[in-house]
Amino acid sequence: MTAPSAPRFRLVPMRPRDPGEPGRTASNLELFFDLVFVVAVSTASVQLHHQLTEAHVLNGVLVYAVVFFGIWWAWVNFTWFATSFDTGDWLYRLITFVQMGGVLILASGIEAAFEEHDFSVIVLGYVLMRLAVVAQWLRAARPPGSTRRVAVTYAAGVTVVQALWLAGLVLPAAALPFTLIVLIAAELAVPVVAERRGGTRWHPHHLAERHGLFTLIVLGESLLASANAIIEALHEADSLGPLIAIAALTLTVTAALWWIYFWIPHRAATDGLGRALTYGYGHYFVFAAAGALSAGIEVEIDVITGRSELHPPGASFAYTVPIAVFILGVWLLAIRPEANRIVNVVVPAGAAFVLIDPLFPVPVALATVFLAVVVVVLVWQEPKTDQGKRRARDSSPLR
Repeated sequence: MTAPSAPRFRLVPMRPRDPGEPGRTASNLELFFDLVFVVAVSTASVQLHHQLTEAHVLNGVLVYAVVFFGIWWAWVNFTWFATSFDTGDWLYRLITFVQMGGVLILASGIEAAFEEHDFSVIVLGYVLMRLAVVAQWLRAARPPGSTRRVAVTYAAGVTVVQALWLAGLVLPAAALPFTLIVLIAAELAVPVVAERRGGTRWHPHHLAERHGLFTLIVLGESLLASANAIIEALHEADSLGPLIAIAALTLTVTAALWWIYFWIPHRAATDGLGRALTYGYGHYFVFAAAGALSAGIEVEIDVITGRSELHPPGASFAYTVPIAVFILGVWLLAIRPEANRIVNVVVPAGAAFVLIDPLFPVPVALATVFLAVVVVVLVWQEPKTDQGKRRARDSSPLR
């Protein structure tokens, strides 16, 4: 009996993975990929902080929104492709490393985008990442099957849009806002068109886990950046009291946002094409808000140390807006369809109270109170089935 021959060039045929595959979890490569992307998220947050501190609020927010779109869209497209076609062989890994190189190039151009509205380096890094995805889709189109048509549509659509991004670099600066709107809309339209021509098969648990892991990493990055800013400010502040309050706020906020995000499993949020697209697209606001949180905390620290051109209460909106956007985003995407009436009143109300918190005399203290109330209600209203599953999971010797 002859032994089975090794795959040609040691490559695994890129066929759709089973959406019901048991035990599907994030790979080491996916985790590495996320960490590299956080370099760009951190750089964008730093530049947003500088813009807000200098009172360039509108410019800072708009540029941050555009830059973060490039970061998020490259990440989410890799993630959705991986959940359907990840082979883990050497070519798949190599193309993924090319995408990582693209995000580092993108990160190097973020400062110029904020300071000079020069997006050329960002576009080059972004296009490199997206063309790497085209190579993956072309590989997925090779094996015969029902996904060939959708893979070819993805490859063609992404390629055309990338050509338009490069063409946009030679347009006059006055055309930049209109160009960005058109090209972003074109990017968002490609999956909608492609999926309706056949559809890919995603793994609900894996997809929810990937979004949750990236949320954890971005929240952790915000906590780290905020902690570093607080430590640095210890040498400049006249009193430790305000810094201690900011430190307590930072820890309370990140813990509460973690609690809210993971209160209920997100697997059901990806049932059906419509809900899956809403879930994926909606995470732009969740991720962007988590990334902007540290910028808002650092603005508040600059107010304490006298380095900010923004003044209370307006400066406090720099951190309350990201908190509110994060909570509302998670509520709309995952909590609202599954929660009872009490939760569906308290969570958005908590986000609203946090948002207007700067209008009250003691904003920092009240923000922590509002978030604590939301968490207490979630604990009180946690579905019993989820309590049992969590106890079983936490008692597992594998954790």
